Amino acid sequence: MGAGHDHGHSHAPTGTVSAAHLGRLRIALGITLTVMVVEIVGGLLADSLALVADAAHMATDALGLGMALLAIHFANRPASEQRTFGFARAEILAALANCLLLLGVGGYVLVEAIQRFLEPAETEGGLTIVFGVIGLVANMISLSILVRGQKESLNVRGAFLEVAADALGSVAVIISATIILATGWQAADPIASIAIGLMIVPRTVKLLRETLNVLLEAAPKGVDMAEVRAHIMELPGVLDIHDLHAWTITSGMPVLSAHVVVSSEALNAIGHEKMLHELQGCLGIHFDVEHCTFQLEPVGHAEHEAKLCH
Repeated sequence: MGAGHDHGHSHAPTGTVSAAHLGRLRIALGITLTVMVVEIVGGLLADSLALVADAAHMATDALGLGMALLAIHFANRPASEQRTFGFARAEILAALANCLLLLGVGGYVLVEAIQRFLEPAETEGGLTIVFGVIGLVANMISLSILVRGQKESLNVRGAFLEVAADALGSVAVIISATIILATGWQAADPIASIAIGLMIVPRTVKLLRETLNVLLEAAPKGVDMAEVRAHIMELPGVLDIHDLHAWTITSGMPVLSAHVVVSSEALNAIGHEKMLHELQGCLGIHFDVEHCTFQLEPVGHAEHEAKLCH
């Protein structure tokens, strides 16, 4: 009486959410690489640690965007007998790598800023403002390109957060350079560098938490498992549910499996196919989980499975 079924009759992913934003990521990568070179030159000419720190952050952005693009390439390769979900998790691994890069850059900037307090340097405020404005404009363009995709994909969100942190960093650079130009207070440069470092960390920790939840196969974000169980139990003929699991393969690809105990009377009345359609409709409508696998069981089958396991 056991039966498995998947909504849509497809057990393998045909593409990931991030793939729809491939062109946007490429444009953002081109902008980031260009501004990175400009800020490195400007930081060296103006002797601005804040500008160099922002350029270093740009470098990690470029690497992160490159990894995101590479991850999309692998994630959309077809599934195989050995990898039944293909390489969809590559996007999540890229997001994790981006988190580690961001934390590393944040730490580096903080250490260098403290060193600059111990060994002060003369920063050219005028040049720093010019290059800071260039960086800010470029970052705002990249953000406008990525803003839609970051709502749908952790991979794209990682890239979006990196660029957003860069935009805030450019603002900090401009403010510090303005202070130096107006007052001559050189400490504004390392203070801005510290601000850039501190802006990186909170967003990175949040993304890291979401990424680890996917890797640890936690319930998909926004899916309350108690509500899922309650909805399934409300269906006519359903007596019990066990081995209920829900997790996320990659962004936009939540999956669920469950063993559902159904009365013989209900199955005889409506049949397996109708019952499976009812279950799938419940999950698809109320929880936006379309990739579902159910095993329909008669009363007492769970005890039989337990005996086999022992």
